[in-house]
Amino acid sequence: MEGDIAQLGQFIGAGLGAIGSGLAAIGVGNVAANYLAGALRNPSAAASQTATLFIGLAFAEALGIFSFLVALLLMFAV
Repeated sequence: MEGDIAQLGQFIGAGLGAIGSGLAAIGVGNVAANYLAGALRNPSAAASQTATLFIGLAFAEALGIFSFLVALLLMFAV
């Protein structure tokens, strides 16, 4: 009985950790959408903003990878 409750806690924790991966996808979409909106408003400045775009994408994607890692750790290591 006690092992079942611990396993249930692992699954719930992993599911909550996996939500972060979906939220990271929303963040990546926001970064890309804002870049495109700015590039369409001022096409001459778009080339200078690509570095900022890639930095924003990397940070948003890193948070998703970290949350996925936490979900895996909760599933298999705890």
